[in-house]
Amino acid sequence: MSPVKTAPASLKAGDAALRAQYLQEVLGLLYPEPCTTTRGARTPLVTEYVVVPDARRPRLLVPTRSRRIAAAAVRRYAEPQSWVARWKRDAVVAALRTPGASAVLLRHRVRVGGEAGDAIDGYLRDALGTDLAISVHIGPARANRKPVLQLIAPDGETLGFAKLGTGPLTRRLVRAETTALNALSHVGLRDLTVPKVLHAGQWRGHQVLVQSALPVWRPRAALTNERLVDAMREVSGCCGTARSWLATSPYWSELRERLDAVSDRPEGAALRTAARSLIERAGDVDLRYGAWHGDWAPWNMATLADTLLVWDWERFTTGVPLGFDAVHYELQRRIQSTSDAGAAVEATLKLAPGLLRPFEVTGHAAGITALLYLVDLATRYLADRQAEAGARLGVLGTWLLPVLIRRVEALS
Repeated sequence: MSPVKTAPASLKAGDAALRAQYLQEVLGLLYPEPCTTTRGARTPLVTEYVVVPDARRPRLLVPTRSRRIAAAAVRRYAEPQSWVARWKRDAVVAALRTPGASAVLLRHRVRVGGEAGDAIDGYLRDALGTDLAISVHIGPARANRKPVLQLIAPDGETLGFAKLGTGPLTRRLVRAETTALNALSHVGLRDLTVPKVLHAGQWRGHQVLVQSALPVWRPRAALTNERLVDAMREVSGCCGTARSWLATSPYWSELRERLDAVSDRPEGAALRTAARSLIERAGDVDLRYGAWHGDWAPWNMATLADTLLVWDWERFTTGVPLGFDAVHYELQRRIQSTSDAGAAVEATLKLAPGLLRPFEVTGHAAGITALLYLVDLATRYLADRQAEAGARLGVLGTWLLPVLIRRVEALS
């Protein structure tokens, strides 16, 4: 989930400190001993990075191999969500392409010494059978944060993106995304385009997925609600659908197991109680079940004239109530634009009937589906231990749980 735009200064400072710490962790993962990042080390140079914007607030490691590669690393990685973000990105690109400018404006460097065969660079070159440079994204604190690498050819073309699962959760997510992309490659999607799997394997115990680069640099088109809904409906039915009463559905059986697994924590116990109360009140609601992307949000897609580009499929799941993607997208869009996440939840629930109507979820079923989505999302947050990882919205009691409990209690 994207951090809110208006986060307090103390939170921003904390995020910067966590990013700086994570930078060192990532470097240690990608360049394990005998590679070294010790300044002035007398070892063969494996690669050198510019730290953008600086070492105190690292967001991107840009290879200095050539100005063309460096500019491409910035220009084709991020998907700016505002004109300010686009302006900042373009300013960095201009500095990297101008001789001497980057040395003045982007002064922080990381030099990696050692043998290329011991580093991730060498593994990826062998796996893809081609020369390449990598740039590294340093994301915000989240339990599911993982190294994401942009793979760039010598001519500046983006070859693809690599994800590394380095712990139990992220290894599972990388494997899940590999499975999802392979499955989606066989269903003949019409309204959207997803990445293709270029390589899947393991490196030093880490799960690796290399996927093709979607053409986010192509000219954009305005996103209409009709196109968005059509694409979401296509995904919801891509693996077939089923119908069942909620209380006897495989979905509730699976969700109940997930709830039981997190009930040893206070928030988990409160969530399980709310979910059981929801089933007692609405177990006889007849619902249809299908697939969902799992994290469909404005920053995980781009709109072209002929297709929607959609990425980050690690949460793709089948057998969930139809319409989850529509509710999730609305909530994430609202959270991105406000500092009051609880109000964003309330507003999304009020809009649920309209959001779910295109999925033929109407009447009482629409409200129940929206509440089930909140239970599902909250269970994910607790299972992933987002609060312990420092995620800004990881503490559910400050925004999601109070709204959910109040709405469930209000059901007749």
